[in-house]
This record gives sequence, C-alpha cells and structure tokens, in this order.
Amino acid sequence: MRKLSKRCLALAAAALMLLAAAGCSVSEEQELVTIELNEVTHSVFYAPQYAAMELGFFEEEGLEISLTNGGGADKVMTAVLSGGSDIGLAGPEAAIYVYGEGREDYCVVFGQLTKRDGSFLVGREEEPDFQWENLAGSYIIGGRAGGVPLMTFEYLLRQKGLTPNVDLTVDSSVQFNMMAGAFTGGTGDYVALFEPTASQLEREGLGVVLASIGEEAGEVPYTAYFASKSYMEQNPDIIERFTRAVYKGQQWVKEHSAQEIAQVIEPHFPDTDLELLTAVTQRHKDIDAWNDTPIMKQSAFDKLQEIMEQAGELDERVPFDKVVDNSFGEKVTQE
Repeated sequence: MRKLSKRCLALAAAALMLLAAAGCSVSEEQELVTIELNEVTHSVFYAPQYAAMELGFFEEEGLEISLTNGGGADKVMTAVLSGGSDIGLAGPEAAIYVYGEGREDYCVVFGQLTKRDGSFLVGREEEPDFQWENLAGSYIIGGRAGGVPLMTFEYLLRQKGLTPNVDLTVDSSVQFNMMAGAFTGGTGDYVALFEPTASQLEREGLGVVLASIGEEAGEVPYTAYFASKSYMEQNPDIIERFTRAVYKGQQWVKEHSAQEIAQVIEPHFPDTDLELLTAVTQRHKDIDAWNDTPIMKQSAFDKLQEIMEQAGELDERVPFDKVVDNSFGEKVTQE
C-alpha cells in the first residue's frame, strides 16, 4: 500500500506540474499586449519591422502586432488620431501637418525606421544611358500631393535642374495604391514605385527599373513611428518596449545578408518568390535605406521641412522637440 501511495502521490505531483506549466503558458499568452499598427504601405522597405515580428522581438517585449495597411500617410494618421490604431508608420510629414493645425492631442514621432526614399523610377523601356535630365518633357506618376514620396521626388527633380509641372508633368492625382495599375494601364511615361511592386513589373515585362530616387535625393527621415501624445503619456512602457523591438530588428537586418533577411520576412510576401525577394532586399541594402537605430537626427528633420517648404506644403516650420521624442530610442540603444 505504501508503494502504491507513493506512486499515486508522484503521479499527482506530475499532473499538478503539467497543469501549472499549462497555466503559465496560457498566462504568458494573456500577458501579450496587442498593438494595432497601421503602416503606410506593405513593402520590403520596412524589412526591419517584419524581421522583428518574425524573429519574436516584439513577443520578447510582451507585445503582439496586429498589422494594417493604411494605403497612404493621410489615412494612417486619421486612424491613429481617431483611436482606430495605436501606432502609425508613415512619413513624419503627417505629424508635422497635424501639429501645424494646432491640434491639442497631436502625434509625436518616437522612432525612425528608414532614412531615405525607398521608391524607384520605373520606365517603359531600357535606357542604358539614363540621366535625370532626360526626363524633361515627360509625364510621370509621382504620388499623392502632400506626401513625402512626391515631395522628395520633386525635390530631387529641382536638384537636377527640372521644375515640376513646368519642365515636365508630375501627376499627383493618382492614389498611392493605384499608381502601378495606372502605369500598366497606359498612363504616363514613368512612375515612382516601391518594392516589390517595381521589380514585379520589371519581371512581367511591364516596366524597367531605371534609378533609385532615395540614392539620389540623399538622407531624409522618410518613414517613422508615431502615436498620439495622449497615448504616449498613458503608455510610455509600451512605447519603450515597441521601440526596443524595432531596434533589435534594425540591428539584425544590419548584420545579416539580403538572402537571410528575405528568408525571414518571406511570410509577409506570399506572392513574391524568394529569389525576387532577395534581389529586392539587396537593392535596399545597396542604397542604405534603413536607419541603424530609431533615433532621428534634427538635421534630417530640418531637411524634411526644407523639402516640404519647396513643395509649397509648409508655411511655418515646427519645433523638432515638439514633434519628435528621441528619449525612447536613446534609452534602448544605450542598454
């Protein structure tokens, strides 16, 4: 009886341990905080973010990401301001606009993801001797009016001696998500597209990637994370953990090859084969598209406002320390 009793006790103890383990697992899952993240578009351009998601960096910080494609910076900002999304990923110009409107609960940028334009100029045929100056007299689908992609592109054209809508036509009437379709449908001589769309058109024989807009235009805080001031004040711990996960993704991408990155982010691009995904990722590595840390430089922010001024979209500059909060990025990079 004694042996049977000990065996029963052992079995009971084992059962309790299994139940406890199961309970811990459920508890850990329940502790994950879901973050509604709204990205301006879905692109390999944001590889550090997808790497952080796939490698479990957000989960390590107790966060679960629910990702939405906003289809434009204006729509992302609307979602964040309305409370439909917690955090937005888009051009910082959206935050500048909102602050300039005098809104009390404006959005604050707390992390920078990319440091130059990620779009590429796509033409209809090969141009071995392509020069930006050759665009004179052409018709280009450039992007949404007021958006940083169009403003950066027009800034580059001015740098090349071309005045938009004087020396050439830059169409700003086409919605961001419809630009590739408009081009393949016959509109324009050129179009500015993100990856992997640009390379997909090239593979299908519907266009040719001619040049990187970002490589020519130089560094600018192109895409960044922001949240409403009230959300950040109420959830500083979440913002810090989110920023730490992004920083881990940035560092991982910096230290790994295009093929390794492509293999990790492949689940986010089910319609793009690994070979093409690797080539596209290498293209972004070649132009040094990604910020190494979430910290935004004031000099880069000032350049963005200069670009906005040249585009006629900014009458008065906004203070860097009002729209940008680097404290979270500084903390996680110093750990």
